[in-house]
Amino acid sequence: MPKQVVVCFGPGPRFKGGIQNYNTSLALALDKRGDCEVHIVSWTQQYPAIIPREFVDKSSKADLLEGSNVKVHYITNYNKPSTWRETVRLIRSLKANKVVFQWSIALQGLPLSFIAKRLQKIKGVEVVFDVHFVKQKEHSAIDRLLTKRALKFADTTIVHAKKTWEELKEVFPNKAFHYTEDGTRGKNTVIKLYHPIYGLFRPDPNLNIEALKKEWGLKKHVFLFFGFIRRYKGLDQAIRAFAELRKQRDDVSLVIAGESFWNTLDQKKWSTKVKQMLFGWAKRILLNKKDDEREDQPLEWIQRLGIEEDCYVVNRFIGNEEVHKYFQVSDAVVLFYRTATPSGIESLSYNFSLPLLATRVGHFPETIQDGFNGYLANDGDIADMTRAMQRFLEHPIPRENVFESTKMMSWENYASALMKQ
Repeated sequence: MPKQVVVCFGPGPRFKGGIQNYNTSLALALDKRGDCEVHIVSWTQQYPAIIPREFVDKSSKADLLEGSNVKVHYITNYNKPSTWRETVRLIRSLKANKVVFQWSIALQGLPLSFIAKRLQKIKGVEVVFDVHFVKQKEHSAIDRLLTKRALKFADTTIVHAKKTWEELKEVFPNKAFHYTEDGTRGKNTVIKLYHPIYGLFRPDPNLNIEALKKEWGLKKHVFLFFGFIRRYKGLDQAIRAFAELRKQRDDVSLVIAGESFWNTLDQKKWSTKVKQMLFGWAKRILLNKKDDEREDQPLEWIQRLGIEEDCYVVNRFIGNEEVHKYFQVSDAVVLFYRTATPSGIESLSYNFSLPLLATRVGHFPETIQDGFNGYLANDGDIADMTRAMQRFLEHPIPRENVFESTKMMSWENYASALMKQ
């Protein structure tokens, strides 16, 4: 049989972030099957030019696609509609059987709806939207419009949580869906699949963990916050809960490793100042003022609470080659989020068999079984977050439990469901 041609549309390996890791991992999983010809069709610029942020990964050196047959095409520029047409022509020329769009922000609804609408008209092409959220974390007046505009062109939709499935039905209340968890197809199919575990990052068996803990000044028990620093991820809550824990015992450390999302450009450059000004205007027009997080400085809580000696902070983007160190040196990952869609950090933690301490928001109660593979705390309750950390120290979670809970979260299962006819 001829190979199925699958296009994974989303950020290619040159970009930062969880969606890039996800899109690359999906491409590798499909390539590994042996019955697919896999292409990543990527953005060259993912967002409006006024957004004051650097999205390109300038830190990592490793080639995530090394040894694979995956081909990458950098072509789609959000700010140049002519490239949207070029993208359609490219995918048509590849004779794609399936095109999988990574849907992670409503702002991309304009180009994605343009591309998906035209691909849906091509005979033999299945348009799939892999939906990481339906309701946007920051509430924009046009989010719902852009979401509905793009997702209506999906032949198949993949969701990673029951909450996302319920939100999808709210957006399309009059649409009849075929819901499945094994990939069988019907009209307007929705496939519920767990967010798979990342295989891009693995433990280094030769890492001297005790030596690294000594170098970083860490104590016996280490909690980790990893990834982009955003308001919804609740770093301030994690710091405050840890500070309360620190009052009770002196054998704990908090590692914070990640880039402040809105502080990646040189603030002294005139181009950055112009972008900040234009983006600020757009924010005021489209968002509630309370949703503008650029002024948030959660790291300031460390000095405010006097726990500088108990925290090890690396406030920058962590290159691919370094990721394993932060997870191997830690005992548990804190996810005290305010809102949550399926989390790439959660998936990454499972790859190192690390227990999770999370709030009861979003999908976390679906994937984290309290007392088995982690502990849950009440939303917005700092005292309960501290108790979750105490519970972990008093009743550690066996790593085998974490591994056991991930058996259904494989890329092989995902790829199998996606490729089912």
